[in-house]
Amino acid sequence: MSDTLPFQAEVQQLLELVVHSLYSDREIFLRELVSNASDALDRARFSALQRNDLREADGEPAITLTVDKDKGTITVSDNGIGLTREQAIEHLGTIARSGTKAFAQMLKERGASAEGLIGQFGVGFYASFMVAHRVQVQSLSAEPDAEPVYWESDGKGTFAVDTGTRTTRGTDVVLHLKAEAVEYLDEDRLREVISRHSDFVQYGVFLNDERINQSTALWARNPQEVAEEDYKEFYKHISSDYQDPLAWTHFRSEAPLEFSALLFFPQKRPFDLDQPDVKRGLRLYQRRVLVLEHAEAFLPRYLRFARGVVDAPEVSLNVSRELLQNTPVINAIRKQIVKRILRRLKEIGREDPATYRTFWDNFGATLKEGVAEDTDNKDALTPLLRFRTTETTDEEPWRDLAAIKGNLKEGQDAIWYITGQDLERMKASPQLERFRKKGWEVILLSDPVDEWVVMNLTEFDGTPLKSVARGDLDAGAEEDPIADEARKQAEPFATWLGGLLAGSVASVRPSKRLTDSPAVLVDSDWGVSANLERILRAARQEGPKAQRILEVNPEHALVKKLVSLHAEGKTDAAEPLARLLLDYAKIAEGQVDDAAGFSKRLSTLMEKAGQGL
Repeated sequence: MSDTLPFQAEVQQLLELVVHSLYSDREIFLRELVSNASDALDRARFSALQRNDLREADGEPAITLTVDKDKGTITVSDNGIGLTREQAIEHLGTIARSGTKAFAQMLKERGASAEGLIGQFGVGFYASFMVAHRVQVQSLSAEPDAEPVYWESDGKGTFAVDTGTRTTRGTDVVLHLKAEAVEYLDEDRLREVISRHSDFVQYGVFLNDERINQSTALWARNPQEVAEEDYKEFYKHISSDYQDPLAWTHFRSEAPLEFSALLFFPQKRPFDLDQPDVKRGLRLYQRRVLVLEHAEAFLPRYLRFARGVVDAPEVSLNVSRELLQNTPVINAIRKQIVKRILRRLKEIGREDPATYRTFWDNFGATLKEGVAEDTDNKDALTPLLRFRTTETTDEEPWRDLAAIKGNLKEGQDAIWYITGQDLERMKASPQLERFRKKGWEVILLSDPVDEWVVMNLTEFDGTPLKSVARGDLDAGAEEDPIADEARKQAEPFATWLGGLLAGSVASVRPSKRLTDSPAVLVDSDWGVSANLERILRAARQEGPKAQRILEVNPEHALVKKLVSLHAEGKTDAAEPLARLLLDYAKIAEGQVDDAAGFSKRLSTLMEKAGQGL
C-alpha cells in the first residue's frame, strides 16, 4: 500500500536548516548515516538478549558502503534492527523522534547501559539531503511478522511510504547525489571521511568487501591490556606526528561522570604552539564517533601541548553535534583531565628525570602559564616547575624549588630570583654581586611568562620568593661600621644626584647590594619591574612605567671621589662624572638611551684621565 505523507511542519523547517546551515561540512552526512547504522546494530544485539523470536540477521553485524557511479548513488547498509512501516513514518517524518533516543530511554528505565548508542537528536538522517536530491530507504524489521518497508523523499515537503523489497533484516539508505556532491562517488574520498569521523565505530565498515575502519578504540580498552607499541601507533594515527610520543596517560572515569581519555605529550614543541589562531584541543568522541575535531573546552590554554581523545557520552552538544555547550558536565570533566595530566607529569619528573627534562625543554614555558591562569591547581603546578639558577650547569640545567630551598645557606631566609631576557647578562649583573660573594643561589628567569609567575608565586613551602632587583636590599648583610659610615657620608651626594637625574630615575640612594660595581639600577618596592615594562612594550601594550632607582656604591673609588667633590662644593666638576654612573648602570643592563650624551661624558672622563696621566 503506497502512501504519500507530509513531513511534520518542524521537519520541513529543519530540512531547510540542515541543508543550508546546520552542519559546517557536508561530509558529516556519512558520519550520521554510519552512526545510525551502528545504533541499529546495537539495538538488534540488545533485543536478541531479551527475546528469541526475532528475525535472524544475514551474516555478522556490519555496515556496508556501496557506490554506483553510473546511477550516481551511495548506499549505506546494515543488518541491524530494521524498521517497521510505522517506525519509518514516525522516525523519518517527525523531528526529534530518534529511535536511538527512545531506545536509550527504554534502557535507562530497565537499568541497562546506553553505552554504544550514538544518535541523540533525530536529525542526523536529514543530513543526507545536503548531498542528495533524493533519498530512498529499504528496510526489514527484526520483528517476526513485519513486512519490508520502502521510504522515499526529495526533502521538499512530502515523503512516500510503500511495501519494500528487502528480504533480509536491516536497512539500506540510498542517496542519489546532487551534481555538486559527486566527489563522494570516489572511493578514496569515502575512506578519508570514514577514517576521520567513524574510524572507531565498533562494527566493521566495509567498502568493496574491504574493511575501511580501524575499529579498535584504544581509549575504550583496559590500559593494562594495551601494548606500548599500540599507544605509539595510535598517537601517530591521530596526530600526524611521525615521532613517537614522549609519554601518555590513559584513564577511565565512571563515577560521578562517565568518560574515557587517552592523552599524549609530544616529543617536540610544535612550531605553531603559540599562534593564537591555530585550533587546538582534544578530539571529542561520543561512543567512538568523532563529533568535534578540536574540543578546546577540555583543556586550559597552558596545557595546549597535549594531544589525544576524550570520549564523553554525557556531554551536551548543539543539535548539529559540532559545538560544545558549556555545562557543569564539561567543567567537571575538564577538572579531572587537568588533575590527571598534572599527576602524570609529576610521576615522570620523579621516576624519569631525563624524560621530564625533554618535556620541560619543549613545554616548560607553556606550563608555567598555569601558575598565573589556574589558581585552583597552583599547588599541583608548583612542584612541576624547573629553573635555571646561578648553580646549574649545561649537564644539569634545571632545578626544582625543593632542591633550591634545600641549598639555602645560613642566614638566607628567602629564595632569590632575577628576571631578564639574557641568561649570561643576568649572571653578570651587578645586582648579584653580594649574592655571589655570599655564595647564595639565585634563580635566573628569562621567559616572558616568568614575570607573571613571580607575581603569583610569592612563596614556596613557607619560604618567600624575592627579587634581587627590587627594594632597598639587605640580603643578610652583616654589621659593618665602615660600610655604614660610607653610606651615611654618601647620602648628601645621592640626594644631589637624584635631583640632577630627575626625570630619568625616581631617586638615588647608597647601595647595600653592590660590592664591586660603581652603580646599578633597581626597581622600586611596588609597581611593575623594568623587565615587565620591556615585555609589554615589545608586545605593543600600554602599561605603567617602571620606577627605577639608581643605587651607587659608596665604597667604590669613583663614587668616593664624587662624594668628596660634592662635599667640597665642586658640583660642576662632579656633574659629568656623576651622570656616567647612570650610563654605567644602563650599559650593565644592555641599554643606552642617550648615546650622544654618553659619548660626550665619556670623552670628558677620558680627557680628565689624560690630564691626570
